[in-house]
Amino acid sequence: MEFVPTSVSRTAATILLIACAAGGSGTDALAASAGAAAGPALVPHRAVYDMKLGDMEEQAGIAGLNGRMVYDFSGNACDGYSVNFRFVTEFQDKDGGRQITDLQTSSFEEPQAESYQFLSKTFVDQELVESTRGTARSGAKVKTVELKEPEEKSFTIGNDVLFPTEHLLSIIKAAEEGVHFVAADIYDGAETGDKVYATTTVIGAKAVAEPGPKTNDGAGSLAGKSYWPVTVAYFDPGADDASGELLPVYQLTFHLFRNGVSSHLKLDYGDFIILGTMSSLELYEETPCPQN
Repeated sequence: MEFVPTSVSRTAATILLIACAAGGSGTDALAASAGAAAGPALVPHRAVYDMKLGDMEEQAGIAGLNGRMVYDFSGNACDGYSVNFRFVTEFQDKDGGRQITDLQTSSFEEPQAESYQFLSKTFVDQELVESTRGTARSGAKVKTVELKEPEEKSFTIGNDVLFPTEHLLSIIKAAEEGVHFVAADIYDGAETGDKVYATTTVIGAKAVAEPGPKTNDGAGSLAGKSYWPVTVAYFDPGADDASGELLPVYQLTFHLFRNGVSSHLKLDYGDFIILGTMSSLELYEETPCPQN
């Protein structure tokens, strides 16, 4: 049995990278880094989220879900950004069956999106069922993708297609400027590594997080900080319904904080919803770009 598309986990990683790109631990987070192109200063950190099943429709066939997501981000605007991510979920169906899905990904994006390297492995009940590995490079007119797994092949995508950090920075810039809608095509190596997704992002009005339960793991530091409610819808241009209408494959909703952390994760697949609650947060020491 397989309850959830494997892209759900890569999607969650993308959410978190969007969040960390809000950058910095203070009000100067969006200042330009010395020696690098102007843009947000991304804060390195490790965040852990507990995942559970939210609302669902009868046809989803899911009786229960629990899991944990661990996201580790490091790097800076001069040296590039590395992400290591793991998402383990246990699903139960209505007949009492269980399945454990373990997705592990790592990626590296060079400064100014010159190239994007990615490796992703999906295990179901400890058996490897999917492995994707490759590199995408920017060129003068197109971006070239060289896949090594699941099969060796080369193809091009439009130069207007964004790598993950490019996409994230466009969302942050829009939020800072009071823009509430962003549309972009993105490539992140998800699934079998050969898909480009169309996305639309809706950015809500800035709000302030209310105080919650006291914690000693860093998560309580979000109280009193401002955030944007953000929803990102992902579309597969090659898929539509019987009427020919293009419907989102899934939608992601979360709170994007100024200090570079996201909370209140919600992954909506239509038939069912997965909710993520932060259980711990660790901010690493930042390594700023060297002064010229």
